[in-house]
Amino acid sequence: MRQRVVRVALTAALVAVVLLAVPLALAIRSSLYAAQRDTLERTALAAAVRVSPDYATGDPVELPKAPAGGHLGLYDPQRRLRAGSGPRTADAPVRGALVGEVVRAPSGGDLVAAVPVSHAERVIGVVRASSPADAVRDRILAVWAVLLGVTVVALAVAVVVARRQARVLAAPLEDLSRHCRAVADGDLNARAAVGSIAEIDQVARTHNAMLQSLSELLRRERDFTANASHQLRTPLTGLRLILETGLAQGDARPALREALDATQRLDQTVDELLRLARADGMPRPRLPDRSVAGLLREIEERWHGLFAHDGRRLELVGGLEAGDVRVPGGPVGEILGILLDNARVHGHGTVRLTVRDLEDALAFDVADEGRLAGHPAHLFERGRSAGGGSGIGLALARDLATRLGGRLSATLTDPTTFTLLVPTGDLQDEDPGGSGTAR
Repeated sequence: MRQRVVRVALTAALVAVVLLAVPLALAIRSSLYAAQRDTLERTALAAAVRVSPDYATGDPVELPKAPAGGHLGLYDPQRRLRAGSGPRTADAPVRGALVGEVVRAPSGGDLVAAVPVSHAERVIGVVRASSPADAVRDRILAVWAVLLGVTVVALAVAVVVARRQARVLAAPLEDLSRHCRAVADGDLNARAAVGSIAEIDQVARTHNAMLQSLSELLRRERDFTANASHQLRTPLTGLRLILETGLAQGDARPALREALDATQRLDQTVDELLRLARADGMPRPRLPDRSVAGLLREIEERWHGLFAHDGRRLELVGGLEAGDVRVPGGPVGEILGILLDNARVHGHGTVRLTVRDLEDALAFDVADEGRLAGHPAHLFERGRSAGGGSGIGLALARDLATRLGGRLSATLTDPTTFTLLVPTGDLQDEDPGGSGTAR
């Protein structure tokens, strides 16, 4: 591209110089020739004024000094040289002047101006002034050489300016090309730099916006795959055990009812994961469709047996009366399920789920008797886990809480305690910028 810009600029400059320099050179040539002819004519006129009518009878003629390198002479009507210097016999310009007209014409390699001398309305002689045409040509060539030098300098300046402009124009495009190659190689964090050229900057901004959207789309797809794998593995295992138990027993109806409940919970989990995958990162209000008492009852039915199977206890503590407060059951239940499963797998001792009323929000505390290692904020980074897990569950729970307009944080490290804050007012009144921070 740089070479093309330089070629275009140089061609434009060359065309402009040719269109200007060629007419200028021709005008200079014509002007110099005309100036020299004017000088010869003035010299001849000055000499003609000094010629006396009596010169034919022998009266001496005093002519001015001849032009440099040229001749100045007086010719009589018989075409003979009577005074000064020049050809011995009259040439064509002198013969032409004998009819009473001023003649300016080249003759024998000279520029000639012939002026008639009149007396009593009769031509009594001709003054001829001449100078070598080579002298004028030399001056013309000297001026043309200067003009050529100026042209060369102008073209050189044009090349320098064109190369600089080519660098200015090509640099952001080359940078954009490098970033596109980096993206093609899999680096979705590459971003094109913004420079000072508005049109190219607009392309870079559009490229960066497109890449940001693409990265966000791919991130959501990866997160959805990881979240689905993480959240569905345990329920599917439990569903298989329920069905196997039902097949081993004579009456399979209780197992089928339990399997149906598990299937409904799986359906709710998939719905929440799909909502999160389609989310744009901003909190969205969800209708409170389940009472806290009913949600706690479902949690106890689902998790009590799992903790008892591991020889541990699950305690639910809360001072809320049934039906007093309603919350979005799907996302809240999913978040609490992740926290309880995290406490069952990585925690120790008794697990307590406490509900606290904070007037404009509900606080759900999930605590066990273990001790949290590492910085609490790192637990919510996807792919990092202090307990050797996949590092997906807590990150997913934080994303669900943010989507809900609430906040999930690790409030205590000894004993390990996680707190989920769920707003009880209009979720649209929540501050989107601060609701997603896990501390």
